[in-house]
Amino acid sequence: MAQADSKLLVLGALAGVAGISLAVVCYQGFKSRRRNSEPGYYITRTNEQRTSVMLVDGPGLPGGQTEVLERLEALIKCVSELKDEMKSLKNALPTLQDHVREELRGHDETRRVSPLHRTTPTRRKRAAGTLTGARAGGRSSEEAESEGGYMTALTDSEEEELSDAEQRDEEQPADKLCDLLQRIDCLHQGTESDKRESLTVLLEQREEFGQDSPFLWRLIRAYCDVHDVSSTLEEKKTHAESGKRVGEEAVGLNPMCAESHQWYAIMCGIMAEYDTVQNKIKNGYIFKDHLDKAIELKPQDPMSYYLLGRWCYAVAQLSWIERKVAATLFGEPPSATVEDALKNFLKVEEIQPGYSKLNYVFLAKCYKDLGQREKARKMCEAACSMNAVSKEDEEAQKELNLLCPVLGV
Repeated sequence: MAQADSKLLVLGALAGVAGISLAVVCYQGFKSRRRNSEPGYYITRTNEQRTSVMLVDGPGLPGGQTEVLERLEALIKCVSELKDEMKSLKNALPTLQDHVREELRGHDETRRVSPLHRTTPTRRKRAAGTLTGARAGGRSSEEAESEGGYMTALTDSEEEELSDAEQRDEEQPADKLCDLLQRIDCLHQGTESDKRESLTVLLEQREEFGQDSPFLWRLIRAYCDVHDVSSTLEEKKTHAESGKRVGEEAVGLNPMCAESHQWYAIMCGIMAEYDTVQNKIKNGYIFKDHLDKAIELKPQDPMSYYLLGRWCYAVAQLSWIERKVAATLFGEPPSATVEDALKNFLKVEEIQPGYSKLNYVFLAKCYKDLGQREKARKMCEAACSMNAVSKEDEEAQKELNLLCPVLGV
């Protein structure tokens, strides 16, 4: 509100009060002139600031005049109170604009701190309680509504600050987990010491984030990485067993996480190197079931098709005796052909061309087994054109060194 508008408002109110006062004075003068002719009542001032009407019983006073005098007394009291209020308002007028500006500035700062400014049911209820209490205390409805609105504004600011604090508390663990996972992904791509550090960091944070699927499947992956870089058989087996236990926990915690199914399947495949024949075959079934689930949940992940191709190729190479053992133990032996394996390896290339050196090697093997030697040679050439940057690539190069002479590459 501009200062000029505020002055006009106050001057208008003062003019109204002056008009009412003038009417009252005229009425009092008129009644004083009739005092001698109509005895029975008189008007007296009890002090300098309060005017009252005192009625005295006497003959000849009509009932209607009594009612008029009672209303007049009430009107005079209201005028006197209004004068006091207007005087206070007039005194406060010079600083009103500055006060309003300070209030607005403080409210704007609160909104900037908390962008999610909204009135919750709790604040509405509290504001209603403030308004009801103000009216019950005998104050005017305007005073109650004004104070109720002011208290509501304060409550909004306080609750928004609490809401911001709670939101920061909720976002902080999420941000911490995000930063942790980014760090772990970088370590996964690093050296052997980086992979060991990754497992150490994850184990240190497991108590805090052990119920999050993105954390758990990375922990399985870290066990797999450390298994691969370990030097002793005992250490490898320990990490494989630990990784498989975490995999069971992860798929049980969140059956809809494709990566948990994928890495659990990988750990089952790794455990086959250290188990009995019976457990090897059992882990093979588990491997296939969880890979199928991973592909169902995330059908565009090339790694799952690559692993499934490896499984199909291994099953296709089983001997008659191995199939009989599987049938004896489980009633039905695993079933897959070289064509099934080729289909999955080609799917990998379709989703991500040049996915890995080893994928080209297995494509060459499949084409060779199917008698398509020309295609097999092309896959060998593609594999040879890729650099060996990981242990898997080194494994692929060893396979190529045996395969290329056979195919005449």
